[in-house]
Amino acid sequence: MADDIDIDLDDIERRMDGAMTALRQEFLTLRTGRASASMLEPVMVDAYGSLTPINQVGTVNVPEPRMITVNVWDKALTGKVEKAIRESGLGINPVVDGTIIRLPIPELNEERRRELTKVAGTYAENARIAVRNVRKDGMDQIKKAKADGMGEDDQKFWEAAVQELTDKGIAKIDASLESKQEEIMQV
Repeated sequence: MADDIDIDLDDIERRMDGAMTALRQEFLTLRTGRASASMLEPVMVDAYGSLTPINQVGTVNVPEPRMITVNVWDKALTGKVEKAIRESGLGINPVVDGTIIRLPIPELNEERRRELTKVAGTYAENARIAVRNVRKDGMDQIKKAKADGMGEDDQKFWEAAVQELTDKGIAKIDASLESKQEEIMQV
């Protein structure tokens, strides 16, 4: 039936899964009141004349649930690492102790938790949009194949397959969002 048509469902599914992977990475950067080394992933340090990820200038550890430590390898960079953390917008005040920078993670208040759930919702909506864009690309491929001689039954088969992948992708995103929002609101 639809075997000779050039619609790559595996590619469409892979691209939709890529949106989910990106969403998980964005969720890791959200502070939920618990310390996580991934919170510092977006922090870039001006080291040796270029912006460098913080994990390339020191060791990031989580010694206790509400504390992150950064052991800076080059003592000359300690001030730059501290400055990068302060200016990152994470809302964490670093405490410098030699080459070790301690980051106490404060308890989140109710207002901040609500703000973070909205941010998580925005990230999820961006992922949904990415999935829908992949769906649109798939549907465009089907329209092109129909113009090249695909039958109407084949067209409906492929459209249903692409829509099923889209529904699964959005369901995964919604489940992930719900889980993250519960985690954020947990006291």
